Amino acid sequence: MQIEVSRDVFKLAQVFTISRGSRTEAKVLTVKVSDGTHQGWGECVPYARYNETLESVEAEIAALPAEITRQSLMELLPAGAARNALDCALWDLEAKRAGKRAWELAGLSAPGPEITAYTLSLDTPDAMQAQAAANAHRPLLKIKLGTPDDMPRLEAVCAGAPEAKIIVDANEGWSAEVYADLAPHLVRLGVALVEQPLPAGDDDALIGLERPVPVCADESCHDRQSLPDLKGKYDVINIKIDKTGGLTEALKLRDAALAEGYDIMVGCMVGSSLAMAPATLVAQGALVTDLDGPLLLAEDRDNPLKFDEAGVHPPSAALWG
Repeated sequence: MQIEVSRDVFKLAQVFTISRGSRTEAKVLTVKVSDGTHQGWGECVPYARYNETLESVEAEIAALPAEITRQSLMELLPAGAARNALDCALWDLEAKRAGKRAWELAGLSAPGPEITAYTLSLDTPDAMQAQAAANAHRPLLKIKLGTPDDMPRLEAVCAGAPEAKIIVDANEGWSAEVYADLAPHLVRLGVALVEQPLPAGDDDALIGLERPVPVCADESCHDRQSLPDLKGKYDVINIKIDKTGGLTEALKLRDAALAEGYDIMVGCMVGSSLAMAPATLVAQGALVTDLDGPLLLAEDRDNPLKFDEAGVHPPSAALWG
């Protein structure tokens, strides 16, 4: 087995800002695995919030033995970006070897399109209202919040796109008191979901707190080992394959979470269509799909995912799986 890792940079269509900072490009790692005949591809987005860098993820991959399988990866690497890129590349390789699609190998039904959220970057209320108006045709908008001045921004977005369903991502920027204070206004404005309102280390404050708007765990949920700590705090979990360490664990996490009564959101880091492709399989039937990474880019991979009024479509075999 040959493993090759390369760095790729994709320019964003516009500056993308969340409560932690701004960026103008997406820096990703592309992994290629080859058996001498077939090649499999995967992509990951190292995330500083989880103490990952391009260099640290490259080092994790470089330290692996030459012969790896999806099963051995679960023991060799922790959940995270490195395992994700390799796991997804191995799924792609297995599909090409078998002459089948990845969803067939996973025992899943043929996937279809899923309506995806489109994320509005954090900005001034006027700028966010303009963003909302420009994207008012989209059925689902996600707003990045998590600042002391969130309500004017939310009011502005709702005014700009009055027909769109709205979900909010606070990126760990609130306290329990702030959430409780904002909750009636979120209900009044028809917000459908609040993602990670409290810091992951402080989310015990959600226990016993009235949640009139469903609360989704993002930074608090990585893989199946996260589930015991989420009880009584969250209604929904956000599955991102860069957090789970690949499609293999993401599918298992989805099944385990559904069995425990959670609804499912499937999200992404800001990456290309190659990064989103495996996640489209996890997103089938999810309460919320948030796989808009390619829509935020000024450039993408060859054979990119298709986005239209039906949502994000599963990948072609030429892209992945």
